[in-house]
Amino acid sequence: MAQWLMILAYVVAFKISFIVLCVLIWMIRVRPRVPQLDADWNSDCEKTTTAEIDGSVIRYSDIRDFFWRTTRDRDEDWADTLEVNADEIKDVWFVVDHFHSLHGMAHTFLTFEFKDGTCLSFSFEARRRKGQRYHPWAGFWRHYELYLLVGFERDVLALRTNGRGNKDYMFRGITPPGKEKALLLALTKKANGLAEKGEWYHSFLTTCNTSIVGMVNLITPGRVPFTWRNFLPGYTPKAAYNLGLIEDWGGFESTLERARVDEHASKWDGEGSYSEMLRDYLPKGPL
Repeated sequence: MAQWLMILAYVVAFKISFIVLCVLIWMIRVRPRVPQLDADWNSDCEKTTTAEIDGSVIRYSDIRDFFWRTTRDRDEDWADTLEVNADEIKDVWFVVDHFHSLHGMAHTFLTFEFKDGTCLSFSFEARRRKGQRYHPWAGFWRHYELYLLVGFERDVLALRTNGRGNKDYMFRGITPPGKEKALLLALTKKANGLAEKGEWYHSFLTTCNTSIVGMVNLITPGRVPFTWRNFLPGYTPKAAYNLGLIEDWGGFESTLERARVDEHASKWDGEGSYSEMLRDYLPKGPL
């Protein structure tokens, strides 16, 4: 009995020592770090999008517009300017990108479709310096700055469907009248804010999905309640469906099946409109 008590005491002492060590590392080495705006960034996140807001008219500068054959074979381009009218939003799309064999590990982002056919995506990501690779563990220790990528859908989604060959789902969002405009303006202001003052990406608290939830709840407090699915983006479609945040295409399983776009999108070779091709394939309304 005494031997087991000694072993237990050693285990408890080890756990306490480990916790104390982590706290000391955080306080001494991690907490003092300051997010940077200027660094030798990787080329796919080297520019930060900013915008001028004039009523409903938004003029964006530096919008990513890459063409991805693979992640290494790509044509890099940034559109200098883009003008959109927030009163002309046709749909807001919620995209779930499964990049890992673990179902819960996924990336989420939003795309705004305008009546003139423009499809502009907003994706909260970890900003990487040249030579850096993303790893969730590093994201706990102020290793990456928070980056709001603003790019054309033919870049942001095609990177995943075509460049990486991931499994991707695209859901039409349901927003009360006027809230889609408020969401676009909130995201735009966030982009401007991040261009002026950096923030840290955190693998649990400040991720792609928790940032989207924060934006939605900013314009409609309490719209997305606290749930474990917020922290495991691969499971968010079920929560979004139950909360009435995405369009119903014949029940949840049918909605999931109809929302999958990667196999269809992989046929795109750069000719014609990527976004139009996807919308010809997706349901036009509730089923």
